[in-house]
Amino acid sequence: MSVASLICLTLTAANAQVTSAPESAPLLAQQFTLANGMTLIVKPDRRAPTAVHMLWLRVGSMDEVDGSSGVAHVLEHMLFKGTPTVPAGEFSRRVAALGGRDNAFTSYDYTGYYQQIPSTRLEDVMQLEADRFANNQWPDEEFKRELEVVKEERRMRTEDNPRALMYEALNATVFVASPYRRPIVGWMSDLEALKPDDARDFYQRWYVPANAAVVVAGDVDVAEVRRLAEKYYGRLPSRALPERKPRVEPAQSGLKRIAFKAPAEQAMVTLAFKVPSFQSFEGGQDEADALALTVLSAVLDGYSGARLERALTQGPDRVADSAGADNGLWGRGPQLFTLSAVPAQGKTTQQAEAALREQVARIANEGISEAELARVKTQWVASAVYKLDSVFNQARELGTSWAQGQPLDANERLIERLRAVTADQVKAVASKYFGDDQLTVAQLLPQPLNKERKPRTTLAGARH
Repeated sequence: MSVASLICLTLTAANAQVTSAPESAPLLAQQFTLANGMTLIVKPDRRAPTAVHMLWLRVGSMDEVDGSSGVAHVLEHMLFKGTPTVPAGEFSRRVAALGGRDNAFTSYDYTGYYQQIPSTRLEDVMQLEADRFANNQWPDEEFKRELEVVKEERRMRTEDNPRALMYEALNATVFVASPYRRPIVGWMSDLEALKPDDARDFYQRWYVPANAAVVVAGDVDVAEVRRLAEKYYGRLPSRALPERKPRVEPAQSGLKRIAFKAPAEQAMVTLAFKVPSFQSFEGGQDEADALALTVLSAVLDGYSGARLERALTQGPDRVADSAGADNGLWGRGPQLFTLSAVPAQGKTTQQAEAALREQVARIANEGISEAELARVKTQWVASAVYKLDSVFNQARELGTSWAQGQPLDANERLIERLRAVTADQVKAVASKYFGDDQLTVAQLLPQPLNKERKPRTTLAGARH
């Protein structure tokens, strides 16, 4: 099946008006707007008698204010703590009793809740989720207990992980005005100062129908899902969505470096370059460059035996034990192109940094081969097709596209755009975006390990 045949048709059915497409186009996904402003997206897939139901909020840690970092993630935990009709902890027990599983996630850009259940039990979870979305409430003591779970989560995932700590410090150094400078889990001092009303205020401010989308994928009938959505979600009262203030990241005017000390066995170096993000499919130089940068990252580190692996981690004089590249293609905030390496024994972070930059410089000077370009493009097409085997991935892809303000067929259209990127474009961005003025370098400097420290245990209630 070609990628073109997988393109989702986006339908808008507000006020019962549907945007039609050519009869030959497959109706894989349909989008509706409920009377209160909430979005409904439905994608039938009848290969198995299961369904995925997801609730997406276009709000994440980037919508927090200084002093309350982590509140978006804490609130995600609190959504499991009850409503007037569903006691704390009962939500997940009911989903499990239906033969399903559930969880949630918070990012910089969005928050999501999901249930994967037998398709015959879809109405049950829609009723549960609509109740939770509209009527979440809990006593102060429940908030205080769950806050301790989140604080322990931060200790385990960040404070006990030297590389995570270094990346946290790197983000706080790279960004000046962008809220991406704050960690999603929050600074510990902010978590310790959070009050129950901080989470309640965030809930009232952002958990409104116009800021939410329900995504259903699986063995479902579109008309029936729409009927259930109108029944359980469409009747919820609408509220005004708060105004989002622009927080534009100022241009960087020189190289920034941090030397981060932490107990660790190995050093590490990460180079973060500020690059343009992909905002729309309407064209423009920034969008074209963002796509070419994504191809560049794949040429460097997109498959086994790619350039960084061959050049830095192989042979008797290898510089690194591991090396990688990544391009943040799109998001609601500014994006970075990162290069990372763990120096091999006897090598320094300075040597690893120089080796990473040398590989980009080689592409800037010599370009890439058509064989490399064809290889990464073939892998993208295969990945796009294989992804559709998972109903969960289908739903998550649709929700992510909605949360980023992209059309439902964004990933399929993106593949087509990436397939059009040329070797000359990749060479051009390698020359354009990797100077010192756009660079922040973080070095992890290993300190002696605390051998007497006992491993942490997960607190009951942790959901991730």
